[in-house]
Order: sequence, then C-alpha cells, then structure tokens
Amino acid sequence: MSDILTHIDAGVMTITFNRLDKKNSITSDMYAAMADAVAQASADASVRVVVFQGHETIFSAGNDIGDFLNKPPSTKESPVFRFLRGIAGFEKPLLAAVAGPAVGIGTTMLFHCDLVYAGDNAAFSMPFVNLGLCPEAASSLLAPRMFGYHRAAEALLLGEPFFAEAAQEVGLVNRVVPPTEVNAVAQAQARKLAAKPLSSLIETKRLMKGGDQQAVLQKMDEEGQSFGRMLREPAAKEAFGAFMEKRKPDFSKL
Repeated sequence: MSDILTHIDAGVMTITFNRLDKKNSITSDMYAAMADAVAQASADASVRVVVFQGHETIFSAGNDIGDFLNKPPSTKESPVFRFLRGIAGFEKPLLAAVAGPAVGIGTTMLFHCDLVYAGDNAAFSMPFVNLGLCPEAASSLLAPRMFGYHRAAEALLLGEPFFAEAAQEVGLVNRVVPPTEVNAVAQAQARKLAAKPLSSLIETKRLMKGGDQQAVLQKMDEEGQSFGRMLREPAAKEAFGAFMEKRKPDFSKL
C-alpha cells in the first residue's frame, strides 16, 4: 500500500500520511506523491478543498533521516521543494488535521494551511537548529508573523515541542478536539467549504494573503540555499551522525 493515500469525495481531496510503522516520516518519494496530488487538485475543477491528515497517534515525524541523507534535496526541482511551492501557491482552501507529533515540516507545512484542527495530544516542533540546520517552508518569515518574534524565537531557536493549546493561542490551530475526532472535524469543515462558491473562496483567500506569495517564495529560496549549505557543514554531520548512532550530539567545538 502507498505511503501517501489520496482520495476525492464530494469535492474534497484528502491526502493521508500512511506510513505509521515509520511514524509517518516523509521520504523523497512521498514528497513527490504529495506534490503531484496538490498539482492535480489545483488543476482539477472538481476538487474544491484539500485536507492533509495523519493518524490519531501521529501526524508526521518529519523527514525520514535515512532517506534524507541518501537523497538530500539538491535543486529547486527536488520533490520537497516542489511540494512546498505547491502548498504555498495553492489557491483553494487547504486544511490539516493534526494529532500526535508534528515534527519539522510536519509543523512548518501548517503555516500554508488555511484551517488547522488539532487533537489534544498534538505536539508541534521545529528542531532545525538541533540538527545543525535552519528553518524551511518560509517558517523563518511566517512564524514570527503569526507567533510574534519572541515566541517564534523560542520555537525555532530552542526547537522544543509546544502543544495544542499553545498552538491555538498563537493562531496556528483553529480548534482542539479529541484525537479520535480530529480527522472527522476537518472533513466536516472541508465539506462546508466545498459547498460554497469556489470563485469566492479563491478570491477571499487571495485578498487575505495580501500579495505575500512572492515574499514567501523568496524566503523559501533563501532558506533552501542556507539549508543546503548547512547540510554539508560539521554541525549537521555531527547531529545526523549522533541520531543514527543513537547518542547525544556534541556541538561544543562547533
């Protein structure tokens, strides 16, 4: 069975992380599948809303480290960057249902969603600094805008988890519900949206975004260049080596 499932019903495309045995960690092939699905949803007039969901115990553990090290993103056409540009420029409503951990891109992709519903077991984290890296998905721009600078600095510099109520307080999450209900709540909201005039949804989203898309894409490119450079530097090599060897990294000389 595929690690990414897509299903269309009543104008709603649902994209499901389906790699539970690996904590829904994301491979290059999964990014490619999601990028293709988002492109299909954008082009298909019968698709009016897209929903991302995981399992009631986990949304996504972020990048699959082994796959990431074997196939690091090297160009703007790498699957992860295609996916990020796809969700950043998606004109129709984009929703997410998040339960359990949402690590790295599992959190940063949510900045590009219009509505986010979280289980009360949700745990969000952006541990890029802890891996010797820098933020991605334009989160270095969007997190300070949404959270305020100091809360964003705490989330991005420390990289520690923050939980559903805190995510709702800073505006990342619309509503917190029991984990077993989060997917159903997101689906119900998606169906409400799908019944509305698509032209009005698209124009309202465009007006709310306020012409920010170019700034977001520029920030993604800037982050991508820094990310690629830092991936080759000693701090990231130590962080990933420690992860694979199941030990604590030592950054004392870096």
